[in-house]
Amino acid sequence: MTSADTGEPTGELTLRTLAMPGDANAAGDIFGGWVMAQMDLACGIRAAEHAGGRVVTAAVNEMVFEKPMHVGDTLCVYTHIEKIGNTSMTLVVEAWAQRYLRPHREKVIVGRFVMVALDEDGKPTPIRK
Repeated sequence: MTSADTGEPTGELTLRTLAMPGDANAAGDIFGGWVMAQMDLACGIRAAEHAGGRVVTAAVNEMVFEKPMHVGDTLCVYTHIEKIGNTSMTLVVEAWAQRYLRPHREKVIVGRFVMVALDEDGKPTPIRK
């Protein structure tokens, strides 16, 4: 999902936030669920922009936890729309950690989310392509 040659993120930078002590366990590692929630937020932003309206998360088909995040790291979430169906879209999401007070970043989690567009009645609606 990431270019192995360059080690650079795939997709658009969609969300950046700071990992705080309240998001960590006693060892200072950030909870995977917190990172996953940020990835879900990023997918919602990107999918809603593309669909031009309301979207919801229908599935998380894959989550690969590669490295830990730590208190003080900046989480950078990149999204890429991989596939667009009639009412849903699949996004590849990469979470990268900009390490605290260091210039380099590392990929920490990769996921695949399915988002569904909804109309004002909460029913699936076609996505413009």
